[in-house]
Amino acid sequence: MSKKSFLLSAALLLAASAVFAQGNGSAGISEATSMVTSYFEPATKLIYAIGAVVGLIGGVKVYGKFSSGDPDTSKTAASWFGACIFLIVAATILRSFFL
Repeated sequence: MSKKSFLLSAALLLAASAVFAQGNGSAGISEATSMVTSYFEPATKLIYAIGAVVGLIGGVKVYGKFSSGDPDTSKTAASWFGACIFLIVAATILRSFFL
């Protein structure tokens, strides 16, 4: 076997192994992508549930301040409302961004 044919066969072997390695990498990336996207639906529902609990607790807190005549009620209500809106918008934007 000549040196030229040996180098040609070695180059072909390296090219073939690179193709196989690239195919396995693509399959791994596809599998990881499908795994990550499968977690978004439960995570979104969890964030919505946390938002509902925060909303209820904040509503009770605002009602308590309003009932007692606290002058700081509007600030508390604004922060509570902002937190609820942030949780809902963050979950929706993350879902639309990644899916």
